[in-house]
Amino acid sequence: MDQVLGQVLRNAVWERLDMLSDLANRADAQSLVSVARSELPRLTEGWRAMLQAHEPDERGDCPTCSTRWHRCKAPCSVWQVAHEHLVAGGLAPQARTAVRAQEEAHPTRRRVPNQARRATPAETTGRHALVNPRAVTA
Repeated sequence: MDQVLGQVLRNAVWERLDMLSDLANRADAQSLVSVARSELPRLTEGWRAMLQAHEPDERGDCPTCSTRWHRCKAPCSVWQVAHEHLVAGGLAPQARTAVRAQEEAHPTRRRVPNQARRATPAETTGRHALVNPRAVTA
């Protein structure tokens, strides 16, 4: 059941991001201003909450990314992605960053925009279908 809940949450987030991207690309100026006023505060608070969870501890490790057996030194990949997208933006060098290296080393963990990713078996009944009915057992 956790897998189904996880898929529901992921699909909801992907759909919200798709909707915001579509609005940014297609909406008129007045609609964009309205969306920006309502969504930008939510997005910035979301970034703040996520980054707060990845603040380094007294040893300089990320408490969220670290495990008992492997410590992850700050800045972790979440902070690196935040900097790349929020600060460096389009001016960031196209060199292979630590985040890209990690994605290449762990392709199953890679975060790919919805338009470019392949559908998983649980998504075969629609754009963001929740569960393949044949995959659910009672």
